[in-house]
Amino acid sequence: MIQAPPATSAPVSDAIGRYRWTICSLVFFATTVNYLDRAVISLLKPYLETEFKWTDADYANIEIAFKLAYSLGMLGVGRVIDKLGTKMGYALSTFLWSLAAIGHAFVSSTFGFSVARAFLGVTEAGNFPAAIKTTAEWFPQKERALATGIFNSGSNVGAIIAPLTVPLIAETIGWKWAFVITGALGFVWLILWFVYYEVPARHARLTKAEFDYIHSDVDDMAAASITTEPKVSWFKLLTFRQTWAFVLGKFLTDPIWWFYLFWLPDFLNKQYGLKGTDIAFPVAMVYILSSVGSVGGGWIPLNFIKKGWEPFKARKTSMLLIALCVFPIVFAQYLGQINMWLAVLVIGIAAAAHQAWSANIFTTVSDMFPKRAVASVTGIGGMAGGLGGILLSALVQKRMFVYYESIGQKETAYFIMFLICGGAYLLAWVLMHFLAPRMKQIELDSVPSAR
Repeated sequence: MIQAPPATSAPVSDAIGRYRWTICSLVFFATTVNYLDRAVISLLKPYLETEFKWTDADYANIEIAFKLAYSLGMLGVGRVIDKLGTKMGYALSTFLWSLAAIGHAFVSSTFGFSVARAFLGVTEAGNFPAAIKTTAEWFPQKERALATGIFNSGSNVGAIIAPLTVPLIAETIGWKWAFVITGALGFVWLILWFVYYEVPARHARLTKAEFDYIHSDVDDMAAASITTEPKVSWFKLLTFRQTWAFVLGKFLTDPIWWFYLFWLPDFLNKQYGLKGTDIAFPVAMVYILSSVGSVGGGWIPLNFIKKGWEPFKARKTSMLLIALCVFPIVFAQYLGQINMWLAVLVIGIAAAAHQAWSANIFTTVSDMFPKRAVASVTGIGGMAGGLGGILLSALVQKRMFVYYESIGQKETAYFIMFLICGGAYLLAWVLMHFLAPRMKQIELDSVPSAR
């Protein structure tokens, strides 16, 4: 039997929330470093194009190498984290991706960058399965979307820090140091992780009041009494419509975020002639808005729940509203003809909506699956998102961008991409609603047809 920690003398008002939000802060820090490391290359693209004579096709191939490795990593890393547990699984992933990030500085060829990006992709895949599992372990259901939104905003903070620091580092001490300095931050996080983190059942300083609050959901109270839970096979998880709802949602919307992350600096360069440190503030503004969306995306369903809505209705309604907020991006270039900052604003709103969507779609996993399957399902969905990104890069960006740039009309390629961005979330919401009309937690030991 798993026993709750003994009660301490701390009053309940002090106990509730103290350690949960410390853990959330650690996951936020890890996600910040994760996105900072992957965003560096997009800001160094002009320097690397000059040194290695890259074309857009070369850059797309390197991007595909990252996404392919990330997708394959997602397929297996969730199982590894479920097996090792969040403490060791998260630490191992961060250690390896930090080595990979630093390794970019020692690459001397285009092929070498593809290898380095692949290693970074497969190791960075561990962040979100570990983060979602940590959130499921430390937060009751009603708070998970908010906690997910907070830690997920780390992806925006990483993307904000990158344009404000990477070009400056490259201009002053060289592009190689940009990879080294950003990659080394992961080792700082590892120290903090081992100092402060433990699962609730083994956390020495966690009060009984907070332990009971964390496990206040009915399903959690039953699960907390189980010492050894059987593992769930991928095959069985794929028999549930709920798994496919998450998979298709990630497949359609993850590629849009990849597009912002890897091509936004290029869009601002080609459309408005921004380069070097000039690009820092517009890119940072997009991700500042994204941070607001990430936290707001967690607040919206929580607010509905506080008004008495059922969690599944609150989540679904929030996701529909968020999907509608992305659509104005189709007018980005038209608004940009009036003023560049209007284009930045509408792209920022769309990026904010993506992060709000992300906070909720990740939370649907812990809504629909017991904790022992959360990392595995998150990994399967993450793999689907990566594959969607690969298809978008290979079939749309690589061919379309190269073609339209060859005829001097790259703005047309970006217009088509903005159309895709505007419709992807609405299509994803419709498919998710059809596959999982009610986000009720499944019984993994039941027969699939009975769900």
